Amino acid sequence: MSSFFTTPASQKKRKRDDTLIAQSATKKKKVTVAGAGSKPGSKKLAKAARDESISGSGSEDDEGPRILNGDEVLSSQSESEDETGAERRLRLAEQYLENIKGETQTVGFDAEDIDQDLIAERLKEDAAVTKGRLYRHITSGLDFSTTTKTLFRADTQITTSVAVCHPYVYTVSKDITLIKWELPSPPKPPLPKKKNKPTTKPPPPLRRRPIKLLYTRGNTHETRNPNYQHHTAPILTVAASPDGKYVATGGADKRLIIWSAADLKPLRIFTQHRDAVTSLAFRRGTNQLYSSSKDRTIKTWSLDELGYMETLFGHQDEVVDIAALSLERCVSVGARDRTARLWKVAEESQLVFRGGGTGEKWKSTMRENGMNGNTTIPRTSYAEGSIDRVAMIDEETFVTGSDNGSISLWSLHKKKPVFTLPVAHGLDPALKPEEAFAEEVPDQRVPAEPQPRWVTALTTLPYSDLILSGSWDGWVRIWKVSEDKKRIEEVGVLGKVSVEEKINSVVDMLGAGHGESEEDQQVSVRGVINDIEVFERGDRGKDGLCVVIATGKEHRFGRWKTLKGKNGAVIFEVTKKLAQEPTTNGVEPADLDSSKTKSKT
Repeated sequence: MSSFFTTPASQKKRKRDDTLIAQSATKKKKVTVAGAGSKPGSKKLAKAARDESISGSGSEDDEGPRILNGDEVLSSQSESEDETGAERRLRLAEQYLENIKGETQTVGFDAEDIDQDLIAERLKEDAAVTKGRLYRHITSGLDFSTTTKTLFRADTQITTSVAVCHPYVYTVSKDITLIKWELPSPPKPPLPKKKNKPTTKPPPPLRRRPIKLLYTRGNTHETRNPNYQHHTAPILTVAASPDGKYVATGGADKRLIIWSAADLKPLRIFTQHRDAVTSLAFRRGTNQLYSSSKDRTIKTWSLDELGYMETLFGHQDEVVDIAALSLERCVSVGARDRTARLWKVAEESQLVFRGGGTGEKWKSTMRENGMNGNTTIPRTSYAEGSIDRVAMIDEETFVTGSDNGSISLWSLHKKKPVFTLPVAHGLDPALKPEEAFAEEVPDQRVPAEPQPRWVTALTTLPYSDLILSGSWDGWVRIWKVSEDKKRIEEVGVLGKVSVEEKINSVVDMLGAGHGESEEDQQVSVRGVINDIEVFERGDRGKDGLCVVIATGKEHRFGRWKTLKGKNGAVIFEVTKKLAQEPTTNGVEPADLDSSKTKSKT
């Protein structure tokens, strides 16, 4: 009786199919052709065979071994001998597209419904973002007259700064308090009403005020305790990381604290700065942090490792503000040294932009804005003593705000401002002689001149033409960059403005109204605007903008001026303008419909 163990070795071999023998012979033929290196065209044949083997390896591995009949062997041999690797890849790609087209037809999808213009526009915008160029002109499409305003506050002192990471807002104040708020969602458009079913219940009221989620407060009595995990002096600035994981705060106690955004617990405390930390800025899309300080330095940090990276030197006075975008660079302003510096961190270099000018004459600017030329306007040009605010428009353009009320537009290709808008927030009323002079009996014949209001807050919507600025005149003013990027144009203010308010605003900007009290003036925001944050609602701002500002009775750095107002924050919801139906040769669509009905009758 024969078995597997008693069978001779010659009979144990499995018989191979003829088709597999033919296939192996074909492969051997290809290898011998590719290995012939003596001929001049052997390298091309070897490359074609290698490409063919690479392109066909995935499908062979997926399908596994399969027995072919004689006709399939002959067809595969002829195709492989005639086409190259590139032609084979092209054929496979065309076959893949045909398969996708067949799948879409089975589910009823029509590719013609895709708007190719929108896709091309989106690709252009993405390319512009990576290159850091101004690409969106959105200011003309926003309706600032219908802006809604909501004040929210806690039992704190002056709100010094605000940071937004949607849907959360973080505010800090001088009483060492950090608060986390949740923003309300924008109102949705109403659903169409059904004819048969009347509505019995009124819609619920929309929530407009943010919800207070978490808060933490420091202690001034722990100044000498190096292990205390909080601030011991007023918090001056706050910033939220783009991924929403971290919150950074800097204070007058020289501390930079990194918090967990989920529960506001301290993760790391940095004490490398030798003076108060004045401003913070995250690099877009990363956890790289820039901090500025009154010790005249800028430091970079990596929050992924919670570590210190390097220090940048160059300013001759306190660095009071800093801004950054996508590239590894930042822009800072140095207060009384009247310079703005762009730091190229990777290249370890800096560009210096010097201010200190007086800008254009105030009278010529008022005439350009359409004001009455017969109105008495002071001719004084106010010198720039300190650059206090900076914001980046794109990687090559930024704006600064100064203590003489001017807003300057800068470009990397010019060391001086491209354009300067003087006295952006008007003039303060002239002081009385008793307030302006130190003498017990001041000379009444010496008039005190009105002084310009400082630009205390400045921000932009990155990669667009929108600029927002604030002071203590009661308004958040809106500006836009011209299409040629050589001018700053006035748009208006946030909130509803009546005719009477416009007249009062003009009189106030001219320096009149000395006898008026602040309570008599109709304003949108009372107090000093210390910080402004703006972000877009919806995809690419289809639902408008949300503007969050920090207000207080005093300036965030000192008590040079005390005003009547409320300590807290204000939210402005800006909607987009409704799209109007296009006209045909100056005729409205309604007129066209009526003419059609008349012709039919």
